[in-house]
Amino acid sequence: MIHPQYQESRYWRWLLIGISLLFLTLLLVVPLLAIFYQALATGLTTFLLALQETEAWSAVKLTLLVALISLPINLFFGLVMAWLLSNFDFKGKNLLSTLIDLPLSVSPVVAGLMLVLLFGINGLFGAWLDANDIEVIFALPGIVLATLFVTFPLVVKSLLPTLKSLGNSEEQAALTLGASFWAIFFRVTLPKIKWPLLYGAILANARAMGEFGAVSVVSGHIRNQTNTIPLHVEILYNEYQFTAAFACASLLALIAILTLLLQNLVGYLQTQKQQQPTVLSDTVLSDYVSTEFGDKSAV
Repeated sequence: MIHPQYQESRYWRWLLIGISLLFLTLLLVVPLLAIFYQALATGLTTFLLALQETEAWSAVKLTLLVALISLPINLFFGLVMAWLLSNFDFKGKNLLSTLIDLPLSVSPVVAGLMLVLLFGINGLFGAWLDANDIEVIFALPGIVLATLFVTFPLVVKSLLPTLKSLGNSEEQAALTLGASFWAIFFRVTLPKIKWPLLYGAILANARAMGEFGAVSVVSGHIRNQTNTIPLHVEILYNEYQFTAAFACASLLALIAILTLLLQNLVGYLQTQKQQQPTVLSDTVLSDYVSTEFGDKSAV
């Protein structure tokens, strides 16, 4: 006989699951399907023609270019900051950690306005930039800066928990054996953090392609020059070109779906890796010693 309390808990469990699924369906699944439905409502030919327009291709190329520029910068500074915060104690460490969190709490529109106040024609560096014929606002550099501002914390936040939990004992051991900085990084540290690093790169790249608020402020909405895909979608929608707007929006939706799939794949691979016995340090150190020192390690 099933205990009444067990039946009651099972009832509440299924009720909460049902409510959660209903909420997610109405909030996420239905709008996502509506985007693809509206994009294909007038036929596949119209959908493809909308994506082949000059302004659409210009927006796609600019979006990919911004992501291509910002991603390696995010990876470099994300690695440096995560390494610094996890392995060293110094004055101002809490302030640096707070500053890294700042882009996650500040509105992207405010971030764009801050860049305008710094690099705009009437901004702090505007006169110098204008005198040297350097364009930042309403040009590619401003869009890249705005994208970097809102995306770089994602890599740091992905790496920091892993670096803190694993510690630096393996790096210390390699250092005592005479390993160089780059040898330690590529043979010891990078294998430990490759999955969190990939996870952060996926998140940062998806956010870079979908960023609207900060980019909208600094881009100037110049057709065929400074419009990314989100900005192009807004222009099309405001001009009542609904099919073209939803066609371009479907590209962003596909990016979101692919990002979700990659996130789950990376999470699954990371889980499988963690369940396997870890022999990283012994293998790495023995390889390094045999390669760099030969028989000297036995002395």
